[in-house]
Amino acid sequence: MNDITVTAHLTPDTRTRFVLFADHEFVNVRIGGGPVDVVLIAPAGTADVLRAISAAADQAARELDDLTTTPAEESA
Repeated sequence: MNDITVTAHLTPDTRTRFVLFADHEFVNVRIGGGPVDVVLIAPAGTADVLRAISAAADQAARELDDLTTTPAEESA
């Protein structure tokens, strides 16, 4: 990965979009939908990196779910 650090705060209405560029053998994953988007450009051979990002995002989502679970929801 080329070095750059970007910080973006997600909101409940943050949009994501996947685009396939088959003629050029890459995809992009766009996150945002406002004046500034974060775009991950993934060429052929980087599928495992996207899977690792997906796994990390899933783990983060589960942690957020755990943080927002109320005791009443846990006993249900």
